[in-house]
Amino acid sequence: MTWVNGSGGRGSRAPGRSCRPSNRNGWPSWTYSPPRRRLRPRQPGVRRRTPSKAQAAFQRGLAALSQWVEREGAHRPVPRDHSEQITADGETEPVTVKLGVWVSNTKTRRDKLTPEQVDALRELGVEWA
Repeated sequence: MTWVNGSGGRGSRAPGRSCRPSNRNGWPSWTYSPPRRRLRPRQPGVRRRTPSKAQAAFQRGLAALSQWVEREGAHRPVPRDHSEQITADGETEPVTVKLGVWVSNTKTRRDKLTPEQVDALRELGVEWA
């Protein structure tokens, strides 16, 4: 990339640098931009052994929803501001799950759910799953 200054002179851009005209006098100001990091490709056949944070959060929400369905029934919608106390695996104290927010977010992102997650929601009687 070449840059032409106001007097007709030419300049070139060094690797890893960008050239922008200065706000004050129109001359270039050189700024350094670091090279982009490359992500390592994932090896085929290698799976994570521990569930991700998103999977763990889905399981907590599912446990809270099943508790709600047992108590209130599948026909009753969950209010957005409702929170549910559950005992999660490995936790000694109960965990509060904002169930109404979880249901709303899960419904909004339903196209990103795995088939297993959709099946689990259908078993609880969720209409939109």
